[in-house]
Amino acid sequence: MMAEKIGIDAGGSLIKIAYEEKGKFHFKAYGNHEMEKLLHWLQMIKPNAKLYLTGGKSGPIKKSVNQHAEIVKEFEAVTKGTRFLLQENSPHFDEDFILVSIGTGTSVFHVTSENSSRVLGSGIGGGTLMGLGSLITGRNDYNHLIELAKKGSNQNSDLLVKDIYAPDEPPIPGDLTAANFGKAHWNEKARVEDHVSALIQLLGETIISLAAQAAAAANAKKIVFVGSTLNGNTPLKEVLSGFQSMMSYEPIFLEKGPYAGAIGTLL
Repeated sequence: MMAEKIGIDAGGSLIKIAYEEKGKFHFKAYGNHEMEKLLHWLQMIKPNAKLYLTGGKSGPIKKSVNQHAEIVKEFEAVTKGTRFLLQENSPHFDEDFILVSIGTGTSVFHVTSENSSRVLGSGIGGGTLMGLGSLITGRNDYNHLIELAKKGSNQNSDLLVKDIYAPDEPPIPGDLTAANFGKAHWNEKARVEDHVSALIQLLGETIISLAAQAAAAANAKKIVFVGSTLNGNTPLKEVLSGFQSMMSYEPIFLEKGPYAGAIGTLL
């Protein structure tokens, strides 16, 4: 039996798809440059399915399909989808939490059992990773960037607090970043891998700073991270988890988090 409803989250870089068959969700993703493949797949799998669309590129898709299509508010979709995934993992989860959606850019929400509100946002996100990553490496390849970051050390590209205070002891932890990419221009030993690692550090530090501010203001202890920029991105997850000794929060990464928006459209 084919899907009767298909949820589509068409963001600035990726188009994420969720549909249900026999009580189980299935997922697909296409790059924005693969619109023709997406339209062909939609026509092939279920020409009569109802489509529920969200995201900045949902309008062009609605105009291009033959199926009945409805547009769902993006922020409502991602928060509903995240709540669903959380309760699927922990059926009794009913706490307020901060939701951080890292797509092309980043949005931060305060989610309660009653409602949700967007409290912060940043242009630092997956688009930054791809844009600056391609300038650093000369390649427009997400997986390649992640593999390089795993091999590099941001400390060869970032200026650290201990670098500034050396040879004296710094008044705050020495491994904290004083300036992102602060020695990239003079440390001849720094490799491309180190600069990509520093780029991941820049993303993670910026995002967790915003999320922690939101958590403190809302008195929320759990920060839930979703979005396609987390796909296979162990280095970024490590940065986002790395400040728990300084800030009081519990990071939660959802396996299907990149599809939270697509799932939310179906709810």
